Amino acid sequence: MFDYRKFATQKLTALGPRYLPFADVASSNVPLSRLLRLSLFQVTVGMALVLLVGTLNCVMIVELDVSAALVAVMLALPLVFAPFRVLIGYKSDTHVSALGLRRIPYIWKGTLCQFGGFAIMPFALLVLSGYGEAVDAPRWIGLSAAALSFLLVGAGVHIVQTVGLALATDLVEDADQPKVVGLMYVMLLLGMVVSALVFGALLENYTPGRLIQVIQGSAVLTVVLNLTAMWKQETRNRNRAAAMKVARHTPFRDAWAALAQHDGMSRLLVVICLGTFGFGMADVLLEPYGGQALGLSVADTTKLTALFAGGTLIGFGIASKLLSGTTQPAMLALNGAGVGVPGFLLIILASMGGGATFFLVGIFLVGMGTGLFGHATLTATMRAAPKERVGMALGAWGAAQATSAGIGVAMAGIVRDLVVGVQGETGNAVETPYNIVFFIEAVCLVLAMIVIWPLARHVSKQVTSKTTHTNQVEAS
Repeated sequence: MFDYRKFATQKLTALGPRYLPFADVASSNVPLSRLLRLSLFQVTVGMALVLLVGTLNCVMIVELDVSAALVAVMLALPLVFAPFRVLIGYKSDTHVSALGLRRIPYIWKGTLCQFGGFAIMPFALLVLSGYGEAVDAPRWIGLSAAALSFLLVGAGVHIVQTVGLALATDLVEDADQPKVVGLMYVMLLLGMVVSALVFGALLENYTPGRLIQVIQGSAVLTVVLNLTAMWKQETRNRNRAAAMKVARHTPFRDAWAALAQHDGMSRLLVVICLGTFGFGMADVLLEPYGGQALGLSVADTTKLTALFAGGTLIGFGIASKLLSGTTQPAMLALNGAGVGVPGFLLIILASMGGGATFFLVGIFLVGMGTGLFGHATLTATMRAAPKERVGMALGAWGAAQATSAGIGVAMAGIVRDLVVGVQGETGNAVETPYNIVFFIEAVCLVLAMIVIWPLARHVSKQVTSKTTHTNQVEAS
């Protein structure tokens, strides 16, 4: 009898490496199904990012009437933990346990932080906004509870993502580590797209009760998916545990100093900070901008995150194909920042007569530029790092990116509110504060292009010289 299930499984397995970026990293020892199951931790991270940056910032500003500056500060609280991503990766590398586990204990701790933050978040937001009976509650209770919830979720996201990526690189050969990290980020983007669509559908008819259900449902789903991702991924090794107890590891300070002094690493980290700051400022304002300046609903603005993530996914796919050839990461990062500049200009023009079409195209271009820039800088960071410091390099890239994104989010809300306060006396249009922020983002991307240009030109000259030398040798 013909086995339809086996036939379907074989077809899906064959389609994976062909159409899913980085899926060719799968092997007989680490099949694609195992890598995809591990990538579920990225789905929970994407879900948290969409909920915080995509949904809650619009709900808090538009529906709950919370100050945009306060919302921006709340959303930026996770950046307090972001610089520690390098230390987290280092500690998970050197963690000593009786069973020899290094990564799983940290992923579980991060999961608990995510769950705890989501559990208290909805009620903290309602108290913060003074909704219903909470109008008589002291404001400091709402502020402290909301700050704690955002901080817990942010800490959990940083821990889970950093250590989860390290675990993914443990499972494959050194040469395949950039591919598996790329696969994890593709799954992050897919998780963001799906989460944005689901949250948009659930909040089509917004009520405070529905908001509570969505956030607490996300808390439960986070635990379920992360437990599934961790299941039987890291083997218990008592010999490794005994070896770890007697091993002498390079102190963190010395390891970080050696990495920072590596050729081109410092300039690359500056580029990551500038580019991520430029792309990240829009996160907190795109949806309120769509709601206030273009008249879009909460459900419509939530779905904008799916469009942004879709553009980023396409950018990742293009970067994967180009970087597998002769394209250098520094040059691709330069082009990624260049794609983002016209995207922000289109977003600005949307409120000046361009309408929703310009707005949607601009968001898509910004998303694609984010994907090109992110994957290119990730690959460049891993290639610039010594072989024994790839894990720390991942942490450095994540720390620079997350910190810059958090500062960008905070500054976007603060700048917007400052402009609103100033224009209160002049009566300027509602879109003016947003457009000023978008213009600042375009300027930051131009600065990132200027900083990375010498590095891209240097690498290009090295490649040209190497190719010329190779051709001369072959000719002789």
